[in-house]
Amino acid sequence: MRLKRLLPGVGVLCIGAILARAIASVTGVTALLVAIALGAILVNGPGVPDRLLPGLATHNIWLGAGIVLMGASLTLETVREAGLVVLVVVVAVAVLTIVGIEILSRSVFGLDDKLGSLLAAGAGICGVSAVVAVGGAVRARETQIAYAAATVLLFDAVTLVVYPIAGELLGLSDVVFGIWAGVSMFSTGPVVAVGFAYSEVAGQWATLTKLTRNALIGFVVLGYAAYYTRAETEGRLSVRTLWEEFPTFVLGFIALSIVGSLGILSPAQLTTIDTAYSWLFSVAFVGLGTEIDLGKLRNTGIRPVVVVLVSLTIGSVLSLAVLTILF
Repeated sequence: MRLKRLLPGVGVLCIGAILARAIASVTGVTALLVAIALGAILVNGPGVPDRLLPGLATHNIWLGAGIVLMGASLTLETVREAGLVVLVVVVAVAVLTIVGIEILSRSVFGLDDKLGSLLAAGAGICGVSAVVAVGGAVRARETQIAYAAATVLLFDAVTLVVYPIAGELLGLSDVVFGIWAGVSMFSTGPVVAVGFAYSEVAGQWATLTKLTRNALIGFVVLGYAAYYTRAETEGRLSVRTLWEEFPTFVLGFIALSIVGSLGILSPAQLTTIDTAYSWLFSVAFVGLGTEIDLGKLRNTGIRPVVVVLVSLTIGSVLSLAVLTILF
């Protein structure tokens, strides 16, 4: 049975979450970062037995569930405070990143067109999810998808460490740091992790900003599919494919934000929801840590890394400068 196959890995995620919180209570280090570290130690130390893999792979489900529940803590009034500004910054940084990587990969570093597009989508929108979505839409080779995904995961691991340190050194406010992480980092998990590692407010803004950015995936997949279909006259794209790749938990997040804005939930219920999503994040981030396989990351070629590094540096510096002025 499928449930029986999932239980061992899910059990490891839960034990890891409990252990992470215990360590955090003693050391003062944020539980979410400890959870990621435990997952990374597991995969790079003793290794992960095959029987645990199906359950560990559910970490994205727990992350999505936690994000949905977090919606209750963010009212529409909070969103309206900087909604238009955040949207403009998100779109601007996404476009800058995608266009910049396309130019660098094709004109400067001579990468394959589809590999460059996968890197652009992954860095510009939502990490590995965007790489897989665009890869399927443009019929990229499996090796290209794996290469782009490894590059994105490498930067996920690096930014998990660098961003909180940079935020503290620069003395960034909670709002600025949260939005900055949301518009410039790659994958949803690391964004949420560094946001909440910085502060509760920063975590909420980081998540909200990242979800706004994730919602662009449909347009990006459609755009790339249309481009390569015209170039190759063989590609196919359906509404079903777009729906399957769209981060549907965004809709749940919005729905619960509306419920929270209506004042239906009591303070006790909100506290329970906060506790629930906090635990879901802890469980999810143990699984996220198991994605940081140093052996695989070492196999990433230098040219894709340089392309993404240049783009990330420019995008993060410019977005931080703009956000500092606006907020």
